[in-house]
Amino acid sequence: MDKTHRMRLAKDAMDRDWADPALDLDAVAAHAGYSRYHFIRAFREAYGETPGQYLTHRRIERAEEMLRGADLTVTEICHLVGFSSLGTFSARFKARTGLSPSQYRTEHVGRGAALIPGCYAMLWAGGFPTARTATSKKRCEPAPAYGDDEGPASSDRRAEP
Repeated sequence: MDKTHRMRLAKDAMDRDWADPALDLDAVAAHAGYSRYHFIRAFREAYGETPGQYLTHRRIERAEEMLRGADLTVTEICHLVGFSSLGTFSARFKARTGLSPSQYRTEHVGRGAALIPGCYAMLWAGGFPTARTATSKKRCEPAPAYGDDEGPASSDRRAEP
């Protein structure tokens, strides 16, 4: 496997798992088959930035999308995009965009469609890791949609034992 292919495997892993706060340098370097220190040098040579900088940029891009389109708090977005500290998220966001997350939302919301309700955005994003594991057992199977009845016996569900 050549160096370019190895770097693409690692970059693909970061693009796929960008929201995972447990994504660490050792795991990404393992995708490329390098030690962590050699991987940092090789990644910077190939892409012009360190793996940490690349991952931060991906997370900030996703946060920008959520701030423009979802009715979630800045703290919720911070955790959904993989940051564990609101202070670090806000500082990195401001360094990248020139605005705090709240200022960014104020400037960019209201220029198009209505915001997606936070509950739908959280459902789409998978929610917080602790909430997902706690609620996954409580979900019931969806009822058939209108017109998807199996036959005449299923039209009156109250009659079933």
